[in-house]
Amino acid sequence: MFKNAQDAHKYIFAGNATITLQSNKTGTHFTYRIRKSDKGDVFFVQLLTGPDNYSYLACIFADKPYHLHYSRKSCAGADAPSFRAMSYALKHIYDNKIPDALEIRHEGSCGRCGRPLTVPSSIDRGIGPDCAALMCVAA
Repeated sequence: MFKNAQDAHKYIFAGNATITLQSNKTGTHFTYRIRKSDKGDVFFVQLLTGPDNYSYLACIFADKPYHLHYSRKSCAGADAPSFRAMSYALKHIYDNKIPDALEIRHEGSCGRCGRPLTVPSSIDRGIGPDCAALMCVAA
């Protein structure tokens, strides 16, 4: 679980992230995959819709990193709870805070390369030491 918004931001936008958002009020949770485009100007957000099945939800443009954009291909509209949850998380990360009502978790692998994380500080950060060095993230 991320303890601060900076680490959550670095993980989400590392290029190969999988996160779970959970409401501490209702217990509702959603799992998302966020992948960076080859050009690096767009992040594609997919929603876990079944066991090992992700469906396209929205995209995030690099120049507006805290705004979800949905399209005709989105598996849910802007009013869907899964879309609203991701929008809520991004807004608060942009404001540099994680509200008490929200938990943001990663799956235990590096948000950049996908390798399993084993060092406690890397697990907390969501980025492995080699990738942290490449991303200029404090190890």
